[in-house]
Amino acid sequence: MAGQNRKNQLKALFQAMEPPGERPAAAPPPAAPAVQAPAPAPEPRARTASGAIKAMGLSLGGLSREIEDARRLKESLSTAERIIEIEPELIDSSFVSDRLGHDDGDEGFLALVQSIETSGQQVPVLVRPHPEKSGRFQTAYGHRRIRAAAKLGQRVHAIVRELSDTELVLAQGKENTERRDLSFIERALFAWALIRRGFERGVVQEALSLHKAEMTRYLQVAEGVPHRIANAIGPAPKIGRPRWMALAEMLKSEAGTVKADDEITSERFRATTDSDARFNLVFSRLQRKTAAKAGEAQTIRDGQGRAVAVVSVSKGRARVEFVDKLVDGFEVFLGEELPRLVERFRQEAGGSTEPE
Repeated sequence: MAGQNRKNQLKALFQAMEPPGERPAAAPPPAAPAVQAPAPAPEPRARTASGAIKAMGLSLGGLSREIEDARRLKESLSTAERIIEIEPELIDSSFVSDRLGHDDGDEGFLALVQSIETSGQQVPVLVRPHPEKSGRFQTAYGHRRIRAAAKLGQRVHAIVRELSDTELVLAQGKENTERRDLSFIERALFAWALIRRGFERGVVQEALSLHKAEMTRYLQVAEGVPHRIANAIGPAPKIGRPRWMALAEMLKSEAGTVKADDEITSERFRATTDSDARFNLVFSRLQRKTAAKAGEAQTIRDGQGRAVAVVSVSKGRARVEFVDKLVDGFEVFLGEELPRLVERFRQEAGGSTEPE
């Protein structure tokens, strides 16, 4: 089929062609009108010119970005927090305290004072403009650094930030949690104070990085230990949750509270500067006196709060039963120490061994 088509096309082509001798003379073509020579086509732009324009565009774009970056930097600098110096007497404490007293005799505070005196204040404190007193400030965190600067007569290096009450509490709690310089009882009283001021439990737990169960134990201790007794004892950094919970349990009775109040007003208690030792004085007094007064069996616990023995008093005689099996040789040790314990008891009781 394709070959037949080519044949037909060739035939038609030759039929359309006439022999040269039979072709009629063609009329001369009309004179072509004078045609003006076309203008030369413009030369294409050099590639270098196009590159230069492109480079100029890139330069302008880069300049715009630099201008924008400069604007943002200026805004950042204008709003950035700066460390300023403030007279310590212009700074008030937070509306909720997170520390117990006794700074003057605290070794950690004295070391802080010496460090600032020698090397200057390395870490700034965080304050906010006082919400009620114009020209004054309120501390979010850094109370000890502020007191140390006041003791040295120096200005305080501080960051001033606008903070709501909740933001201040979160900053105060988180800074102390991260630095780990609050004792158990201080954290417990701080949590209790925040709850009393109307903060939600979730906010308090976040501020102190506590789980729900931990929060419950903190509040149990804070509610069980009267604050006058906790303040008299002080931070007691080596005393953990188990012993504070045991003390709170002993203070549930009126007799226990009376004995604790009597202890914290005694001369020996006032003469004791170490807060851990002050706790032990109160704890020992309650263990001994409440058991003797009530005439009931009393559980003796070790430094970790674990029960080690039970003491019962009947007809003026005391009986000690150890909870676990004694370590070999402990009975010998106990026999050697018992005379010393009796003598110590007589001294603490003012020379009398008669029950109160």
